[in-house]
Amino acid sequence: MKQKIAFALIMGIITTAVISFSLIYLNIGFSEKFLRIWLKSWGAAYLIVIPVILIIGPIIQKLVEKIFK
Repeated sequence: MKQKIAFALIMGIITTAVISFSLIYLNIGFSEKFLRIWLKSWGAAYLIVIPVILIIGPIIQKLVEKIFK
């Protein structure tokens, strides 16, 4: 269980950082507000995605195992 939580935390950091950075750059470009907006968005995304990874992850894993049996 510790490994699953560690995985979710690390995966959440990386994915939310990359996606939020990319989308904010595409929508507003680099401006004086970019860093503040990005960090706020990144924090919100991270808080949302960790429970999703922990709850949906095992379901997806079972589905994939079923598909490949």
